[in-house]
Amino acid sequence: MSQAPIVITMGDPSGVGAEVTVKALANLSGPERARYAVIGDRDVLKRAIAASGVNLPFDGPDAPRLIEVSVKGLPDRFGELSPACGEAAFRYIEKAVQMTLAGDAAGIVTAPINKEALNTAGHHYDGHTGMLAHLTGSQSSWMLLASATLNVIHVSTHVALRDAITRATPERVAETIRTGHRHLQRMGINAPRIAVAGINPHCGENGLFGREDDDQVAPAVAATRAEGIDVVGPIPADTVYFRAHRGDFDLVVAQYHDQGHIPIKLIAFDTAVNVSLGLPIDRASVDHGTAFDIAGTGKANHANMLCALDYAGKLAAGR
Repeated sequence: MSQAPIVITMGDPSGVGAEVTVKALANLSGPERARYAVIGDRDVLKRAIAASGVNLPFDGPDAPRLIEVSVKGLPDRFGELSPACGEAAFRYIEKAVQMTLAGDAAGIVTAPINKEALNTAGHHYDGHTGMLAHLTGSQSSWMLLASATLNVIHVSTHVALRDAITRATPERVAETIRTGHRHLQRMGINAPRIAVAGINPHCGENGLFGREDDDQVAPAVAATRAEGIDVVGPIPADTVYFRAHRGDFDLVVAQYHDQGHIPIKLIAFDTAVNVSLGLPIDRASVDHGTAFDIAGTGKANHANMLCALDYAGKLAAGR
C-alpha cells in the first residue's frame, strides 16, 4: 500500500460534509486516522466537531493531517447556500487532484458538494465526476455505485433523459462494459458477470416500444462478448437489478442516472459508495448530498463516509 495519505475533501462548507468526515475519523483507531489527510477549513471542522460531540484532534502522532485551503467569505453557520462555499468546494477538489496526480496522495474521498453553489461560483460542472475528468484531462469518465450486493455502472448520469438515450451509442455502451469489467477485476473478481439493462420497457419488445435496445445496446453487448467478457443483455430493467441483487451478476450496466440510482438507494442508501472510473486517479465518495436542512445539528449519518474510506483503502492497496 502506498504510504501517501488518502485525502478527504470536506465538500461544501455549509453542508454535512465536515460533520460526516469528523464523525467517521473519530470512529477509527489512531493508527487508522493517521492514514488520512483532510482538505478543508479548520474553523468549519471545529464547528462540526462541536456539533457532533466527538473528540478529534488534528494534532499529534495519530491525528489526521489537515491541509487548509483558505477561501474568503465563508458563512459562519451551516445550511446556507453560498458562492463562497461553491468556490471552496471546488478548490478543495482541485488541491486533492493536484496532490494525487503528483503522487503526494494515494487517492481521494469526497464529501458532498452543492451543484447550485458550485455553478454560482462560476464552476460549471454537473458534479464531481465531470469536474474530476476536466481537472485530470480525461476524455471520458464513468460513475459506478458499489454496495455489498449490487454494483451499477452508468452509461450516462447528469443529463436530461432524452439526451441520455442519445448518448447510449454502441461505442459508449461497449466502453462502459469494458470499464466496469476492468474495475471489478482490479477489485478481485477475475471473471466478472455483467448484465446490461435495456433502455425501453421490456427492451422494446422487438421494436414495438422503440428500437434503441436492438440498434444501440445489443451491438455493444455482442462486441464485448466477442472480446471474452462475460456479458449478457439487454435485459429488461424491471428484472435485472433483482437478479443481480440475488447473486446472478456482479455488475449491472445502467443506461441513465435514475435507472441505476434508484435500486442502489433502495437497498443500500447508507452504505453505497460512488466511485469514479476512467480517470488516472482513484476517487470514492459518499452517495448522498449536502443535506443543508440538517447540517450543523449533529444528526448526519457517517456510515456512508466510513464505507467510502474503506473502499478508497482497498483501491490504494492495489486491489
